[in-house]
Amino acid sequence: MSDIEIAYNNALDYLYSFVDYSLKHASELAKAEFNLDRMFALMEALGNPQNAYPIIHVAGTKGKGSVSALCASALQAAGYKVGLYTSPHLLDYCERIQVNGEPISHQLLVELVEDVKPFVAKIPKLTTFEITTALGFLAFARQGCNAAVVEVGLGGRLDATNVVTPKVSVITSLSMDHMAVLGDTLAKIAGEKAGIIKEGIPVASSPQKEEALEVILRVAREKNSPLTVVGRDVTFEPKSASLEEQKFRIQNSEFSIPLLGTHQVENAAVAYAALQASGIPVSDESIQKGFSQVKWRARFEIARRDPPVIFDSAHNQDSFAKLRQTLEEYFPGKEVYLIFGASEDKNIPGMFAEMKPKIKRLIATRADHPRALEVEKILDLAEQAGVEVEAVTPVESALARALELSKNDGSIVLSAGSMFVTAEVMQAWNKFALAPASLLTVEGRRGEER
Repeated sequence: MSDIEIAYNNALDYLYSFVDYSLKHASELAKAEFNLDRMFALMEALGNPQNAYPIIHVAGTKGKGSVSALCASALQAAGYKVGLYTSPHLLDYCERIQVNGEPISHQLLVELVEDVKPFVAKIPKLTTFEITTALGFLAFARQGCNAAVVEVGLGGRLDATNVVTPKVSVITSLSMDHMAVLGDTLAKIAGEKAGIIKEGIPVASSPQKEEALEVILRVAREKNSPLTVVGRDVTFEPKSASLEEQKFRIQNSEFSIPLLGTHQVENAAVAYAALQASGIPVSDESIQKGFSQVKWRARFEIARRDPPVIFDSAHNQDSFAKLRQTLEEYFPGKEVYLIFGASEDKNIPGMFAEMKPKIKRLIATRADHPRALEVEKILDLAEQAGVEVEAVTPVESALARALELSKNDGSIVLSAGSMFVTAEVMQAWNKFALAPASLLTVEGRRGEER
């Protein structure tokens, strides 16, 4: 291992030595002391780098990552040097902090961590996510970014990213998720997400269920923030779709994106509305170019076409409904071997209810993550839902098993339910691609972990 990689691993060890709520169980998360005072103090100590460039700030339950990536790609096509901050990462921690579509280097992360250590030491109770967010803001300033897109981590009102004063606040599709922290109704969740709306700053919103839209409308009114609602103020219309791209119209302009699924057309319309509302100069031509070149992994990502292998990040009931619709659109009549794991706070029966018509067999597995649900519990829930299921661990063996089954009948191999499971499936797929001989036959029965 090189000196840089040793230093990088030491930097990650330092970041993970703080409280990392993404690794905590829902019960602990509900009691967490979320407070922006620490974050404001840290940013002040670092010279408020988040004020050095215009920002598009994106919250939401689903679609916020895709909208963020679309906005960043359009700004880059317009000639800006663009920072993109997202979470969680799939394969490498530095994916969270990107400049012009590329993760920052391990070397830069090491340097940034060393630079912030003295300031972090003076502020008690900082968390891993708060420090990482500060590293992102600092990286964008150091790299000379003249635009940035910042995705909220969790919620909005008390999220570490909410120390920014953006050019536009964006709220993507809202649905039930993280209820232990954000509230047990859509209105409560919308209230937390709408916490990113700032006095007089424009807002762009996805089409929302009435209960959520009422909250956004009220907060925007209270903050004197002009509100653009896609579907009401900005119109869009799908035109055609293939496995390469979707073509569609927003207002009077034609666009295409390589991201698949009708919900991604809606996300593109939200990104368009956000860019227009931001006041950051960007032409329709630049947006068209940026949208057509966007890269956002594990969103109905087709790794192989025949038999199909698909990586997806769906992890709540609403996103599973959209995933099923996308499968029916692009692979009508095909069933799936679903490699599935989930965090313990998720509505798994709801996910199974949405996907059941497409599931030939569920391959229950468990990511190497503290919040991952035990395989036995997934087996029980699958049986209650009437879904054929077997358990295969670790994740790499689950992929091998699904590929073995698919080879026999051509059904789709699909990973979904947890970003962490899908990330491990992607890593295993890369390994198998390099060494096909490692695709071992796996035998086993229901309830037997392997």
